[in-house]
Amino acid sequence: MQLSLVIPLLNEAESIPELYTWIRKVMQENGYTYEVLFVDDGSTDGSWSIISDLALQDPHVKGIKFQRNFGKSQALHAGFAQAAGDVVITMDADLQDSPDEIPGLYHMITVDHFDMVSGWKKKRYDSVLAKNLPSKLFNWAARKTSGVHLNDFNCGLKAYRKEVVKNIEVSGEMHRYIPVLAKNEGFDKIGEKVVQHQARKYGTTKFGMSRFIYGFLDLITIWFLSKFGKRPMHLFGTLGVITFMVGFVAAAIIGASKLMKLYQGKPTILVTQDPWFFIALATMIIGTQLFLAGFLGELILQTKSNTSRYKIAEYTRLNEN
Repeated sequence: MQLSLVIPLLNEAESIPELYTWIRKVMQENGYTYEVLFVDDGSTDGSWSIISDLALQDPHVKGIKFQRNFGKSQALHAGFAQAAGDVVITMDADLQDSPDEIPGLYHMITVDHFDMVSGWKKKRYDSVLAKNLPSKLFNWAARKTSGVHLNDFNCGLKAYRKEVVKNIEVSGEMHRYIPVLAKNEGFDKIGEKVVQHQARKYGTTKFGMSRFIYGFLDLITIWFLSKFGKRPMHLFGTLGVITFMVGFVAAAIIGASKLMKLYQGKPTILVTQDPWFFIALATMIIGTQLFLAGFLGELILQTKSNTSRYKIAEYTRLNEN
């Protein structure tokens, strides 16, 4: 099978029939072998009923229904697990992503040999203050932090080689950072394609301003995981040792200063009455805790299955003769 289309959705009953018709038209014009996986993330508006009817009419259509709303990342994860096509394309169900972009994305994966191609909605039809400016700031921060040079991380229209989606773990709210997850797994040939963005035709957006706040918090998480996820001691241990030594040296200076004053017969106070002593003591305690955090992180990694620490792309038997 050439193509798997994974479409997560929440309460998009009005747009599903039109989207399906549009996708089928593009598939037939290009002669693709394909499947369409609608992932219903706990809709309450009859979306699942429409998907079920489409699946009965067309064997290319498949559906996955969540018991309740779990989030877009979980919907994509479920779709990726079921996808059977050599190329997997994701898109939103609100008709803001154009199925006419599918042939171009498929060509970049199969002919240009990209591991992944992300859409770039260069011209948007969203509110400037509510979405465009926060989105630009978010994408700038994501580029600087991750090292993946994309203009639109959050575009739902993306294409992947099958191997990519089978080797990444999309959880929490990490769907925004799938390109970073792919890069961390060694799929570093990541391209970008300018795609058409259409104004929302039905309903309202399911995401508010909170997505940018959560997005920046997730960005910190994925930065940490990409840099120190497999070596936490390098971060926590280093910070712990430095912090402990600063506190230790400060405490030694305080103690030496008191001894010097006693030796010289100058008036002095108890060490426990000096506020700097408690600052130095707190610094040493914090340093010890940071070091222990790194040590515990390493122990947790050691107890995990070795297969989760690396993935083998190919295996060749050596000639033993």
